[in-house]
Amino acid sequence: MSQPLRLDRLPRTVELERDGDGRACFAYVDQRLLPGGLSVARTHDWRVVVRAIETLAVRGAPAIGVAGAAAVAVWACNEGASEAASHGCAEQGSRFWELLESIAERIAGARPTAVNLAWGVGRVATLAREVLREGALPSEVAESLFSQVKRMEVEDEAANRAIGLHGAALLPEGARILTHCNAGSLATVFYGTALGVVYAAAERGGIERVYADETRPVGQGARLSVWELSRAGVPTTLICDGMAASLMAKGQVDAVIVGADRIAANGDVANKIGTYGVAVLAAEHNVPFYVAAPTSTIDFSISDGSLIPIEERDPSEVLPCPIEGVNVWNPAFDVTPARYVSRIVTERGVFLPHELAE
Repeated sequence: MSQPLRLDRLPRTVELERDGDGRACFAYVDQRLLPGGLSVARTHDWRVVVRAIETLAVRGAPAIGVAGAAAVAVWACNEGASEAASHGCAEQGSRFWELLESIAERIAGARPTAVNLAWGVGRVATLAREVLREGALPSEVAESLFSQVKRMEVEDEAANRAIGLHGAALLPEGARILTHCNAGSLATVFYGTALGVVYAAAERGGIERVYADETRPVGQGARLSVWELSRAGVPTTLICDGMAASLMAKGQVDAVIVGADRIAANGDVANKIGTYGVAVLAAEHNVPFYVAAPTSTIDFSISDGSLIPIEERDPSEVLPCPIEGVNVWNPAFDVTPARYVSRIVTERGVFLPHELAE
């Protein structure tokens, strides 16, 4: 690299905090405003967290997993404990759990494809149920949930750094990488999955350049990946989605690295729409196609990718000004069959797709 890696210039994407009054507060980088401006929003309202996830202010599978858990904790600390306390002592626990179940279901349903959201919500809900069974008061449960989310933040960064080290070992010196969408620090609490591999390789001087697909229709590559890569000091070139084939044909790509929103038990991978096409191109040009994701993204309850629910988003993302007689199909994700995936990189190591279940 021509300049040292500057990860200190990347913000923490999501974080559960305490404000001056001791209330739980969720802080997040509003990614809708990037690359024009870096803004950290804060809220005491779990509903605002849900809306941030739905509108892509917070996005990326690991980040929304932690955000979903944080939304439950924010409700528990700021509303749930006090509302339950208005009931009789014998009823407090059952009322708290009844409310938590309903709110957790609402949060987990904010985006259906990324399994990390349901995983994060489920993790804190399970803890709440266990602590309540032990006789804890709702206020004590709320504190336990807050602490659990803080642990999840630490675990996420540690997992990402481990993914980075495992993935970097797959790359040649001076690697030229193509990536699609944003699976960088902005998609996680900090560091990133696919771009975590890039950062780990860059720290040892092993990255010549990253080519980032713009990733239509919302432009996560054009708005987010190139912003954080350039901010961190990684040589970066932005390309339109339709340019990837020509770039590979010229021999300019040594590996493709992408993230994932859900991985089925057989190794099929759901990721941002357009990923499937990139994988097919990589196979045609004998370019390795790597998927980097934490184990929390693997859904062993789903045998293959055909069972992964695919979110369809508002047509205005594709056609801001409607044209009479024109329909819009806007799936947010597609599924790449396992046969196109060279390796899946997790915090536990590197696997062939069929090895996941083993």
